[in-house]
Amino acid sequence: QVQLVESGGGLVQAGGSLRLSCAASGGTFSNYRIGWFRQAPGKERDFVADSTYGGGTTYYADSVKGRFTISRDNAKNTVYLQMDSLKPDDTADYYCAARYASSQPTMESSYAYWGQGTQVTVSS
Repeated sequence: QVQLVESGGGLVQAGGSLRLSCAASGGTFSNYRIGWFRQAPGKERDFVADSTYGGGTTYYADSVKGRFTISRDNAKNTVYLQMDSLKPDDTADYYCAARYASSQPTMESSYAYWGQGTQVTVSS
């Protein structure tokens, strides 16, 4: 059983930056790929980014490409989401999730374990 805990959310002005962290425990970190999703109020949960164990392959939603960067510190069992040039449309609850390597990274159904989420609010 994998446990995931997000942190780093908060309130930031448009154009600012935040770095989210996802700390994993209870499993073999190298067996999982970690992705980030977000859910804005009244909307469905959407894929944001995903990374392979070595970080050599990353996936991003078109809406965040060039602004967000996913990275992993495997020694710390932690995945980060660096969010730059934030926009009010980025306001959402952000979740990290773990999937097995062979699954589709952008599909919510691929992820077996989820964190509790961290809230990000971007003011205009």
